[in-house]
Amino acid sequence: MARRTKKAKKPLTEQVKRKNRLLVLLILSALVAAALLARVAYIQFVMGEELRKSAYRQQNNGRILSPTRGNIYDRTGNELAVSVAVDNVTVSPVVIKNTSNDPAEIAEKLSQMLGFKVEDILRLLVKDSEFEIIARKIDRVKGDEIRKWIDNDHISGVYVVSDTKRYYPNNELAAHILGFTGADNQGLFGIEAAMESYLKGMPGKVITEVDKNGTELPFAVKTEIKADDGLNLVLTIDRNLQRIAEEVLAKGVEENKAAGGGTAIIADSRTGEILAMASYPSYNLNEPRINPVGYEASEWDGYSEEATDLLSKTRWRNESLSKTYEPGSTFKAVIAAMALEMGVVDLDDIVDDYPVEVQGHTIYCWAKQYPHGEETFREAIYNSCNPVFVKVSQDIGIDRFYEYVDLFGFMDKTGIEIPGEENSLFHSEPMEIDMAVASFGQRFTITPLQLVSAYNALANGGYLMKPYLVKEIIDDEGNIIERFEPEVVRQVISEETSDLIREVLEGVVSEGTGKNAFVPGYRVAGKTGTSETTEEDVYTASFCGFAPADNPLITVLVILDDPRGDSVYGGVIAAPLMGEIVEKSLEYLQVPRKGDEDYYEVQALVPDITGYTMAEAVSALKDSNLEYVIRGDANGEDVAVVYQNPTAGELVSEKSVIYLYKNLPEEKPFVSMPDLRNMTIGEVKNALAGLGLNIRIDGSGICTGQEYSSGTKIEQGTVVEVKFRYLDTVQ
Repeated sequence: MARRTKKAKKPLTEQVKRKNRLLVLLILSALVAAALLARVAYIQFVMGEELRKSAYRQQNNGRILSPTRGNIYDRTGNELAVSVAVDNVTVSPVVIKNTSNDPAEIAEKLSQMLGFKVEDILRLLVKDSEFEIIARKIDRVKGDEIRKWIDNDHISGVYVVSDTKRYYPNNELAAHILGFTGADNQGLFGIEAAMESYLKGMPGKVITEVDKNGTELPFAVKTEIKADDGLNLVLTIDRNLQRIAEEVLAKGVEENKAAGGGTAIIADSRTGEILAMASYPSYNLNEPRINPVGYEASEWDGYSEEATDLLSKTRWRNESLSKTYEPGSTFKAVIAAMALEMGVVDLDDIVDDYPVEVQGHTIYCWAKQYPHGEETFREAIYNSCNPVFVKVSQDIGIDRFYEYVDLFGFMDKTGIEIPGEENSLFHSEPMEIDMAVASFGQRFTITPLQLVSAYNALANGGYLMKPYLVKEIIDDEGNIIERFEPEVVRQVISEETSDLIREVLEGVVSEGTGKNAFVPGYRVAGKTGTSETTEEDVYTASFCGFAPADNPLITVLVILDDPRGDSVYGGVIAAPLMGEIVEKSLEYLQVPRKGDEDYYEVQALVPDITGYTMAEAVSALKDSNLEYVIRGDANGEDVAVVYQNPTAGELVSEKSVIYLYKNLPEEKPFVSMPDLRNMTIGEVKNALAGLGLNIRIDGSGICTGQEYSSGTKIEQGTVVEVKFRYLDTVQ
């Protein structure tokens, strides 16, 4: 059988090979094209918007235009916080690098104009960045000087940008209300922080075309988007009342050596508007981070975290709402209102201040050595007898007692605009002993603002009003954008009970423990408070009240924390401060005095009569209801007054004696100051008049202090301030 042979394969032709290669290339090309199309589509449709923005940013240089922060005014239109024009100096290192300008020369020139170190500026100029800040908030004159240099020397990459700087024209005034701003004009504390969204405005921008290096193109068109300035605030506070509160409080803290400082609030009794709110010590709003007492300026960094924490807890803190305290006997007015409203006692009911035992604790009257015994409930309020209020609280009952505490607003924050408000602290499950000590204001804590709100309700017919600080929001043309109206939270007591409380608290001042708050011609109502804190020998002295008692306009609270002077009692040291604030405030508000004018000292301003003839001088003094004594040996009707004492502008009591001199004596007549302590007002007047000295009376009662110490030599005619106090008002 013959063998079958395999047929050999024909080799591929060159033409077929080429076709195969082309097919592969075609497929690869199609894949690449598809990938490119996909990428283009992704760039166009997915990344397109972002890339357009990026290209715009790269081709255009934008500088931010800061808005002007809104002003803050008091209720009468006085400026409390304003924004003044300043400049910021900024640089673009990448722009400077691509110009012919020498960074070292620029640094040298800026150093000369700004007073900064050359090396500090140069370090910023050589950075690989588009934006650096050289100087913030420089005055406009210096900014214009730098602008002129930039224009004259054709400097690129250095910019002077208009800005504003917060300025507080009254320095310390209302510091704890206003707060202050940071380096970027943002509100950090107080109203500045609380109303940031209204005050800050919206920034604008200047846009200029630049090349790839960031250099502005020749003949480039600049587009400016204007900033929207912030809105202005009108507060409820009155600058003059705020100053009264701060000055009286500062004096009280210093004189009574109150180690923990002090607080004072003035509110509109009818509306809840805060007219003044002061904490002492205070601080200068234009220098809020300056070193406090006890810290060396050379070692103090006010911007450090530790310093900021310290200042936040001390000097910057608004004590009126961020610190709680035990109100002591000022709380008894609230208990009295509860009891009268519920009908558990009437003002003329007979009660007694004999010791009362509660859960193993015996509670005495503060006058336990000489108890008041049986007395009317009215007299018990005058005398501030603790056992009486314990027994009355027991009659009210623990559930109703704390219901009323809640109704008077003590369980909730007031909701005032300023951030940082604390809340009260009561026992969550109170027992009989807790209610007993709470009836005279012990072993719970509230904020000063909560107490003022409660006293507003006692004074205004029983309505708890929400306290507030912002009256209006206005634009630069004075158009009202938003107005804030008084808000009634609820009615707590009836108008009849409010009438009774006003009457009895006026008696506390005229007859009871609050006599040192008495103001001749003004009907003042209020209650003293002295609370012994949980710290040994640390007390809080306070007085809260309102005036005029028959038609209350203002509610005033004064607190001295940890007084270490001659007394710790609210009736002795806080009551006169409250009375002084009331007197000065009502005088400023032009509320006329009522009653017998002979009872209080009518004041007169000493006229300037130097240069007058004697006849003219005598006539001027008679017109001011002042007496006179003429000294000197010159004769004749045309003899002129060459010297007077007291000097022009002093405020003295009517009938004070003014010494007039025809010629300057070789030696002025001096007398020795007597010891006036424990004398009555009449005795002091007689003693000083006999020496040819005038008197300025502070308070009532017996003399507890004098401006010049015993034995001091003082010139005849000098006005001597003498302090009088009732010392039997220890509550």
